[in-house]
Amino acid sequence: MSATATSLLVAAGAIAILMSITWVVSLIKRNASIVDPVWGFGFVVVAWVIRATVSGYDLRQWVIVAMVTLWGLRLAIYLGWRNWGTPEDFRYQAMRRHWGEKFWWVSLFTVFALQGTLMWIVSLPVQLGQVSDDPGLRVLGVIGIVVWAIGLSFEAIGDAQLVRFKANPENASRVMDRGLWRYTRHPNYFGDACVWWGIALVAAETGLGAIGLIGALVMTIFLRRVSGVTLLEKSLVKKRPGYEEYVARTSPFIPRPPRRV
Repeated sequence: MSATATSLLVAAGAIAILMSITWVVSLIKRNASIVDPVWGFGFVVVAWVIRATVSGYDLRQWVIVAMVTLWGLRLAIYLGWRNWGTPEDFRYQAMRRHWGEKFWWVSLFTVFALQGTLMWIVSLPVQLGQVSDDPGLRVLGVIGIVVWAIGLSFEAIGDAQLVRFKANPENASRVMDRGLWRYTRHPNYFGDACVWWGIALVAAETGLGAIGLIGALVMTIFLRRVSGVTLLEKSLVKKRPGYEEYVARTSPFIPRPPRRV
C-alpha cells in the first residue's frame, strides 16, 4: 500500500474510533455538546497518528504536527472550559426534541459521523502534507506559517477579549464591538480559516499536498456560510439588542475598518 493510501486510511480509522467513543460518552452523559471540544482534539490525533505511521521529510512533518497541535489543543481546552457545567447546546437540544427517543442513534450519523467526515476532509493537508520526503521548507511554506500564526493570534486574542467582555455583568445586554471585534464580527472564525489556509500552504509545497487546499476551502465555507457566521447570527439578531446596528457597520468575516452608519 502506498504512503498516501496509508495516510488516508489511518486518518479515517483514527477519526472513526475517536468519534465512536465520543458518541458513546454523549449517550451516557446525555449531552451531545461534548463533540465541540473533541473537534479540535481530533485534528491533533490525526496529525500525530500520521506522523507515527508515515515516513516523510522530518522538518515538514514536525512543522505540520506543531501547527495542528497548538491550534487544536488551544481550541479543545477553551471549548471544554467554556462548556463545563453548562446545558447542552441549543442546536442539539432542538434535535433531541425533534427526534425524541430516536435521537440516540440519529445523533451517531447527524452529529458524530458527519463531524468525523468533515474532520477527515479538512485534515487532508495534515495527512497529505506529511507523505512527501521532498526536502526543504521554501517560500510557500514560510508564507503558510505566517498565515497560520496570524490566524491563531486572531482566534486566541478574539476569544480572550470576548471572555473578558462577558465577565463584566454590565455587558450582559451589550454587543461586543471592541478590540478585534470592532473590525470583524467573528475574529475567531476568521482566525480559524487562516489557520487552515496556512497549514494547507505548507502542505501544498509538496505538490500532492496541494489537494489539501480542499480542506481549507471546506473549513472556510462552513465557517462563513453554514455552521459558523450564518447559524450563529440568526440567534444573535433575535436576542441581542443593537446587534443589527453592529452588523450594519462591521465586516462579517474579513477584518476591515467599521462603516459609518
